[in-house]
Amino acid sequence: MRPQPHPAYSYRDDPEVPTFDETRIHVVMDAECALCSRAARRIARLDREDAVRIAPAQGALGQALLRHYGMRPDDPETWLLVEEGHAYGSLDAMLRLFPRFSAIYAPLRILSALPFGLQDWIYARIARNRYRLFGRADLCALPDAAVQSRLVR
Repeated sequence: MRPQPHPAYSYRDDPEVPTFDETRIHVVMDAECALCSRAARRIARLDREDAVRIAPAQGALGQALLRHYGMRPDDPETWLLVEEGHAYGSLDAMLRLFPRFSAIYAPLRILSALPFGLQDWIYARIARNRYRLFGRADLCALPDAAVQSRLVR
């Protein structure tokens, strides 16, 4: 699912969205998904500039941002990236984030050439089956200090 289009920094005018550090990239992801937990660990390991913060979809900031952008916090297709006031969702968000961390992810950029409809279809197949394919995990209970330091609740 893609976020509804909004002007840059539109969440500033939304009283439901708590104030957060806009100098960082914020990723909203399901805190109960094992695949998202793996992604959070990968972000913590690869983000050497400490630029990314993770807001669980079950937390106050995550829920407020998702609602602001017309996304449902309980929808498995909720993966939102907010950077410099702009929001990106679905596979598009992942393709914007991971290749900046390491050249190993650069080939993924080829997927951005796919039409949004096909990108969303691929992402939705994985998202809707993530618990069955990857299981559940509690992102917020992870003992990994690097991940814990990035969580915004």
